[in-house]
Amino acid sequence: MERAVLAIDQGTSSTKAVLFSSSGRLLAKGSAALLSRYPQPGYVEQDPDEIYQNALQSVLLCMENARTAGISYTIEGIGITNQRETFILWDATGRPIAPAIVWQDKRSVSTCALLASQGYEAEVAGRTGLTLDPYFSGTKFLHLVGHDDNLRRRVEAGEVWFGTVDSWLLYRFTEGKVHATDTTNACRTLFFNLHTQNWDPVLLSLFKADKLHLPSIHHSPDTFGTTDLGGLLAQPVPILAMMGDSHASSFGLGCHTAGSAKASLGTGTSILMNVGLDPVRSRSALMSTFCHDSGQPHYALEGIIVSCGSTLSWLRDGLGLLADSAESEAMARSIPDNGGVYLIPAFAGLGAPYWRMDAKGCIAGLTFETRKEHVVRAALESIAYQIKDVTDTMVSDSGCPLSELMMDGGMSRNRFVMQLIADLTGIPVRTRGITDASALGIALMAGLQAGFTSNLAEIQALLQQGEEYEPHRSVQSLLEQHAVWKQLVQRTCC
Repeated sequence: MERAVLAIDQGTSSTKAVLFSSSGRLLAKGSAALLSRYPQPGYVEQDPDEIYQNALQSVLLCMENARTAGISYTIEGIGITNQRETFILWDATGRPIAPAIVWQDKRSVSTCALLASQGYEAEVAGRTGLTLDPYFSGTKFLHLVGHDDNLRRRVEAGEVWFGTVDSWLLYRFTEGKVHATDTTNACRTLFFNLHTQNWDPVLLSLFKADKLHLPSIHHSPDTFGTTDLGGLLAQPVPILAMMGDSHASSFGLGCHTAGSAKASLGTGTSILMNVGLDPVRSRSALMSTFCHDSGQPHYALEGIIVSCGSTLSWLRDGLGLLADSAESEAMARSIPDNGGVYLIPAFAGLGAPYWRMDAKGCIAGLTFETRKEHVVRAALESIAYQIKDVTDTMVSDSGCPLSELMMDGGMSRNRFVMQLIADLTGIPVRTRGITDASALGIALMAGLQAGFTSNLAEIQALLQQGEEYEPHRSVQSLLEQHAVWKQLVQRTCC
């Protein structure tokens, strides 16, 4: 009988449930797709009840897969990791009173511009480590109450509960008994003070959130109540950890010490670099945030890349250049270079280190000799160029040398991109041989609370080694191409 932790990884496009043994070995998993809705340009919403049901469905599939495989296990704890800045509002009965507003939503662009024009940008950055941007929950909440009089009245009357997705699932799993979050999720709302590690009354007043019912804040490993997951489990099991997905993947990839960094190559990319036990204020529009918080917080600089895997999705679904994103590696290798073609993937703006959310994408260098392979290669190169831009900025702002770069997410299987990143950065690029790094990270954090391990060194010893890409190519031509790409970014987007 395996002692196990159930990891629930609630993402933007799906929820995964993964069973891990006490030693971190993957036993079984299940996944359920989740739909987003786009009611008007710039709006991205999800149904809160669908998020909850989606999580339960993934758990059911995971348990069925374990049963089919003949795996005997006992669940000793549950961990929840989640899409971070997405938030949900509900009433005293636990009924949602608005759609879930997804992190990709851009409805608060004008709200951010107004706050910046009123001189709030520096104060918000100083308190939160973040920037005034639609990416974060607070600006979108302010937009909601500014455009919905009924919601504003209910907020002012103290009738509205607020939570990121972890809080919402916890509330539903515990049948309304527990309203809580962890530091890694709280710090993404613009309501949280990174230095006091608590909700900030000045920020709450600024964002008209001071009458909200906010979750209590905990370290990532803690006992957050118990649940039988709506009857899926024979008896209640403790929820032992919660983390934002990017922080969980960093923890699962082993970025436990200063100088280690990770990039999660999904729809977008979150790059986190562990900078140690003290927060670092960026000079270059990077975010200051938590890396992980296992009781003693480790801080990080974070760079958000808006378009990564979504660039390939556009090539596949929008242009029909690919039947499957997996074809991109072979297509890129089929030609000797990019043929002078460069792609700026500002489909939904440009993230770090530029933060131009009004930017538009472009393809430059097209000639009659350009083939679809050149465009596909340029798209893959744009991923590596953005990671190079962010990691260079992290080292410059922190004064901390980058020692290793860990990768996870679907694009980490693309060896062309992995090797290009290693060659451009001059840093070894490694994977852990697992695409479910967020699920592994929250399972390891829950295992810490369950007593499976007692410290970070023991957790590090459990992590397996995957593929490694050492920098080996002559980089001069690559650096020249990257310089051309940066010039195009400045010319067309900044």
